[in-house]
Amino acid sequence: MARAAVGRNRWVYNFGAGKADGRGDQKALLGGKGAGLAEMTLIGLPVPAGFTLTTTSCESYLKAGGKWPAGLDADVRAAVKKLERTTGKRLGDARDPLLVSVRSGAARSMPGMMETILNLGLNDASVEGLAAVSGNRRFAYDSYRRFITMYGATAMGVERHQFDAAFDLIKEEVTRLRLGRPAGEKVLDTDVNGDELVRLVEVFKNIYRQAVGQDFPQDPLDQLHGAIEAVFRSWNADKAVTYRRVEHITDLNGTAVNVVQMVFGNMGDDSGTGVCFTRDPSTGERVFYGDLLINAQGEDVVAGIRTPIPLGQLRALMPELYDQLEAVRVMLEVHYKDMQDLEFTIERGKLYMLQCRSGKRSPAATFKIAVDQAMQGVIAAGEAKRLVRKKHLPARYAKAASKPIISKREAVARIAPRDIERLFYPVIDPALPSTELQLRRLCEGINAVPGAAAGRVAFTAAEAERRAQSGETVILVRKETSPEDVGGMHAAAGILTATGGKTSHAAVVARGWGKCCIVGCDALNINEHERTLAVNGRMLREGDALTLDGTSGQVYEGLLDLVRPTAPAEFETLLKWCDELRRLKVRTNADTPEDARRAVAFGAEGIGLCRTEHMFFATRERQLAIQEMIVAESRAQRVAALDKLLPYQREDFVGIFQAMDGKPVTIRLIDPPLHEFVPKTREQAEALSRVTGVRVEHILQRSEQLHEANPMLGHRGCRLCITYPEILEMQTRAIIEAGAECAKRGVKVLPEIMIPLTMDAGEMRILADQVRATAKSVLTQLGSKLKYLVGTMIEIPRAALLADQVAQSAEFFSFGTNDLTQMTLGLSRDDAGRFLPDYVDEAKAGVFPADPFQSLDAAGVGMLVEMACRKGRAARKDLKLGVCGEHGGDPDSIHFFHAVGLDYVSCSPYRVPIARLVAAQAAMELAEKPARGARAAKRRPKPGARPQSTPSKAKRRSR
Repeated sequence: MARAAVGRNRWVYNFGAGKADGRGDQKALLGGKGAGLAEMTLIGLPVPAGFTLTTTSCESYLKAGGKWPAGLDADVRAAVKKLERTTGKRLGDARDPLLVSVRSGAARSMPGMMETILNLGLNDASVEGLAAVSGNRRFAYDSYRRFITMYGATAMGVERHQFDAAFDLIKEEVTRLRLGRPAGEKVLDTDVNGDELVRLVEVFKNIYRQAVGQDFPQDPLDQLHGAIEAVFRSWNADKAVTYRRVEHITDLNGTAVNVVQMVFGNMGDDSGTGVCFTRDPSTGERVFYGDLLINAQGEDVVAGIRTPIPLGQLRALMPELYDQLEAVRVMLEVHYKDMQDLEFTIERGKLYMLQCRSGKRSPAATFKIAVDQAMQGVIAAGEAKRLVRKKHLPARYAKAASKPIISKREAVARIAPRDIERLFYPVIDPALPSTELQLRRLCEGINAVPGAAAGRVAFTAAEAERRAQSGETVILVRKETSPEDVGGMHAAAGILTATGGKTSHAAVVARGWGKCCIVGCDALNINEHERTLAVNGRMLREGDALTLDGTSGQVYEGLLDLVRPTAPAEFETLLKWCDELRRLKVRTNADTPEDARRAVAFGAEGIGLCRTEHMFFATRERQLAIQEMIVAESRAQRVAALDKLLPYQREDFVGIFQAMDGKPVTIRLIDPPLHEFVPKTREQAEALSRVTGVRVEHILQRSEQLHEANPMLGHRGCRLCITYPEILEMQTRAIIEAGAECAKRGVKVLPEIMIPLTMDAGEMRILADQVRATAKSVLTQLGSKLKYLVGTMIEIPRAALLADQVAQSAEFFSFGTNDLTQMTLGLSRDDAGRFLPDYVDEAKAGVFPADPFQSLDAAGVGMLVEMACRKGRAARKDLKLGVCGEHGGDPDSIHFFHAVGLDYVSCSPYRVPIARLVAAQAAMELAEKPARGARAAKRRPKPGARPQSTPSKAKRRSR
């Protein structure tokens, strides 16, 4: 094993011939690709030999302004020598040359965002050696022209289109004439023969010379040096920076570089290259899935330059190789316990594995794969035995292959909150008549990523970004996408390409974002210069409307109606597992029976916040009634106006109680300042005057009187009920009467009356007594024994500080973290957006790790929450604790709320499934911490005990 000189960093890790310096768990150091190559080598898969330059070497190079760190050059030269010994070939040899690929590989997958160079080591001498040893001159010069193109464009900045144009010219002016092919028939890359490629290579070298100002390099070590630097520099390319920004990748500082012996898929019809997934990444089905190109190199598949054939056809073309690949599929999914994305090459009937990584998948597939892996094996037992008999699958994998490979807990831990959000991306409205769909149908492509998108056509990434920034919904239409298009792809609602397969760049990137995508739509005739799209006799221009159905691959003209889809059965299965694991209850914020029913369908276990003031805006009659109360000049007039609101409020509460049937409902009494309800214009005042008989001038004067310089800190919440106790009495009466009515009908009701904006125990006692007195009067009147709770919203820092005193009158606390954050930080959430991004941006201030209005400020606001919980429960042991601010649906905040002992979180209906998931993950994480501590304590030696010897390197690795 090669080692760095003592006293300096080790920059290079070797692998090959069944041995590897690195391991699969070293992604941070070796990148995902390098770690995968090392691990595949160690478990005995056919992996070409090579070596990996660490991510730290790239980081050091970039920090030094493009200077190689000390020792890197020596380590690379030593690794080349080792690779030559392993392969029995020499780099650049004129008789039987060793060729290598140079590929990027960050710790996190960034598909297509950084550079790759293939066939490095070819020069004017070694190309002849390759032709002789392979017996295939065409193959040798096809490899050379590819190398010149990639090295020129990637390492030296030669514009790629110059090479492409020269290739097209040869095909049109030479190959077409030789074949006698008519003008309308396409000439393929594979139609170009060896002599024409020899000619093309000379043209390419001349393009390089004119662009760079020097000849194409002939020394393989010079080539390798330039290729490594090109990969290093690609870390800071616009497309890579944009992708990391979009994906919120902030914890990485560089890419690894993998130098691997070339194996060739372009040596004839017994060779090929492909990308495959151990399960279908679109549906999650337990099928071997992928794309294959015969007589091609790897970039042809990923770039989408040619439309591939389905992987299943390999079974007919090369059945033994298909079985070998099937065995690799089983071994890697069992080994990594996740669906894998694999790259492979077949060289003259021999299989080589080039990459493995956890595969990107659609939202629905995410849940199906997690649930299926916890309930069944990778393949059926009979199929596993067959592969063992054929000696393709090692016997030790046979049992594991047909049994579940993860636990339910592991399945739950695997799902990310974003996976749930992506699951509900839109689909075309099933109610649309089939005749309309048929009329609008333009063409069909390959359904790369399910879901649907409707928007305006943009033909370039820049145009897509421009239109999206102006508020338009965009469909990006391209012949094929490239990594440079990533900004426009992210801005677009959907992506449509004329070429490519399900593993092309467009499909892989879009799948990672859960973005609707159709590829390989060869009916499209795109004229990027004219900005037009011709398809089946119809012409569309930039800005025209398209709808994509990524589930079926259909493309429609115009904007079709989209709706949210129904979640797959596995979604419900996994959330039930979450419910078995979590302690934290999940409620919803809902103001109407419709919202309540929707939330219950998502698994809500109650309502944590019902905002009564929202009900006042539901109809014109209600608005007039609340306004009449506000402009009233006496208590009697206010009570008369409130009596008009009482039946409306009671009716609303009945609907909500029925929808929740036995689940607790927390109802917040009026919270906003009264000025939000009064007329703002003379016309509105005149309308109120006609109903109430109150003079217009008085209404406008009253409106002016209610104006406050800082209304969020003004006359609102419980302060209104101190001034106007009749409001509290009306709302309490409505709640209790509605509850008693429902109870009489057999509906179980658990009302919780919440007093907002409490700042003092005396204030809370006055209002809680008033609520209880009103409720007692109503219940006595109705002869009901309805049970209810009275509590408060903790949203003022003083209330948190005095929580033990407030708890004397409150049976529950609900943390209103929106206002608590505002008042603790002294920030207005309505105005802070102008400057708060600077406080989050690490490049500017970096004061907060995240927006404190989206993710709880655990260090500051969280301290108040924890203190209020502790002091409140010290005064009242059975005090119920919950949260109803926006943070109730934020994953990081939910982890905090679980840790401090809250009983429930409450969030919007569509965040309920996310809260159920994260509450389960928080419970598992907290349970694991003491377990880890206990294991560590057991391992800790007793005082006076002899220290154990250090385990050998082999034993450490086996752990």
